[in-house]
Amino acid sequence: MMDLRILLLSFIIVPWMFSETTADELRMSRYTRDVDYDDLYSKGEVFREVKKPKKKLTAISDVESPDDADDKSPREEAKNDEELPTCLLCVCLTGSVYCEEVTPEMTAVPPLPKETAYLYARFNKITKITNKDFADIATLRRIDLTGNLISEIEDGAFSKLDQLEELMLAENKLLKLPMLPPKLVSFNANHNRLRTKGVKANLFKKLTKLAYLYLGDNELEAVPQLPESLRIVHLHNNNITAVTDETFCKGNSSYYIRHNMQEIRLDGNPVMLAQHPNSFICLKTLPVGNYK
Repeated sequence: MMDLRILLLSFIIVPWMFSETTADELRMSRYTRDVDYDDLYSKGEVFREVKKPKKKLTAISDVESPDDADDKSPREEAKNDEELPTCLLCVCLTGSVYCEEVTPEMTAVPPLPKETAYLYARFNKITKITNKDFADIATLRRIDLTGNLISEIEDGAFSKLDQLEELMLAENKLLKLPMLPPKLVSFNANHNRLRTKGVKANLFKKLTKLAYLYLGDNELEAVPQLPESLRIVHLHNNNITAVTDETFCKGNSSYYIRHNMQEIRLDGNPVMLAQHPNSFICLKTLPVGNYK
């Protein structure tokens, strides 16, 4: 009889216990869905089993509006204005900017990043170089503006470029040359419209590191004064009609030898080199040109 009572009680009590547990779990589930975890964490009321969400959803009010996007510091705006347009239009690598045959056509020297050392802006439509174009880029070592439409360069355009070693201005429309930086090693102005009056008398003489000078296919009437450091000079296809004992040598010294000079091109000029034998007495090799 006792066993029967125990069996009946088990059939009544056990289902009742399960139903209570389920109700408690449902209440707990609703509690965890509606709970503000941040608030409970601040009050120290969160159970150890309840974990704080790892990410907090961003409210619509926190999303940046178009008006907020315009609220940028002057420094950021200046940086974007100065660097991003150039580096989107050109290719910017560490210290180098490549702007060759840019589309749409580039008609002026673009703003450059401050650390630029090498600029290649060949075959564009640049017409003028101003004093402001390179004023803040003292790190420049090479500038290549070959194949543009440059007809004017302001006289101080390169004056602050103390590190510049190579300057290429070939295939432009230059009538005269500006002052050149003191450490220049190579200068190329082939295929321009240069005349002797557009080149200052001592322009190259002061460049004590200049080794390579290319002035072919211009309209020069005379050979400019050349520095002792010069190794190669190209003056072909100009209008040079005469040379003197002082052009390449020192007329008052028969012992002077120009050791550095390796190549002189005077071909394509109206000068008859055979008529000026003493003009080349200091050279190790004769100039290339017309001797007949």
